[in-house]
Amino acid sequence: MIDIQNLHFGYKKGKVFNGLSLQLQPGHIYGLLGKNGTGKSTLLRNIAGLLFPDKGSVRVLGLDPSKRQPAFLNRIFLVPEEFYVPPVRPARFMEVLAPFYPHFNKEYYTRLLLEFEIPLERSLQQMSYGQKKKVLISLALASGAQVVLMDEPTNGLDIISKSQFRKVLAGTADEEKCIVISTHQVRDLENLIDRVTIIDEGKILFDQTLDNIQTHLQFKISFDSEETRGALYSESSLKGNALVVANTTGEEGKVDLELLYKAIIMNRPAVLHAFQA
Repeated sequence: MIDIQNLHFGYKKGKVFNGLSLQLQPGHIYGLLGKNGTGKSTLLRNIAGLLFPDKGSVRVLGLDPSKRQPAFLNRIFLVPEEFYVPPVRPARFMEVLAPFYPHFNKEYYTRLLLEFEIPLERSLQQMSYGQKKKVLISLALASGAQVVLMDEPTNGLDIISKSQFRKVLAGTADEEKCIVISTHQVRDLENLIDRVTIIDEGKILFDQTLDNIQTHLQFKISFDSEETRGALYSESSLKGNALVVANTTGEEGKVDLELLYKAIIMNRPAVLHAFQA
């Protein structure tokens, strides 16, 4: 569905990507993880056709995003981190946007607004940043687009709104849709994504399904000093030492995305070696 080959891209201040390759398939919710400034937003904008590769290729649904063809634009939706919304009510915003998406579901859009507790009679300009973002998320999910890109969607959302976001998104995934969520707030995606892609300094450091992570790694709390010394990654906590260890027992447990991210950044070779066992 999304095929990126040997992507080179840079701004005047320097290179962002130098030969990045990545394939994203339908039927998945991808978590694109990484700290701010690592190229996550730039990658999403190359996929959306808002930025163009210096070298290499990006193909989405078999099309070249840089050509901005209608057959491409009506099948992709980007929720950017920074955005402008017009001074209209949510219903009017939908009426203007929906004709560009042949499979837009107006009833679903209204249901999502109610789920997110959006004040329907208020102008978008009168809403908080978090409310505006929830309207954009609702538009994206109701659009019927096969590729949905979200850049830091949980920024500006409170704890309740983040829970609503996870619930809503979990109910929208299907075998025909590819959802890519970029974030540095790793815990916001727990129990939601089914594939983890970690990017740092414009490079893909890690790309695995959640099932494969559970098969090869364990995340645990331990007071055993010997186990801690042999861990792939460890950090102290009030409850003991939080560890990432190789899964030698075959027992699958819950993945701690924050610990996984830290382990990849701090001890990537050892973590990757666990997947070769």
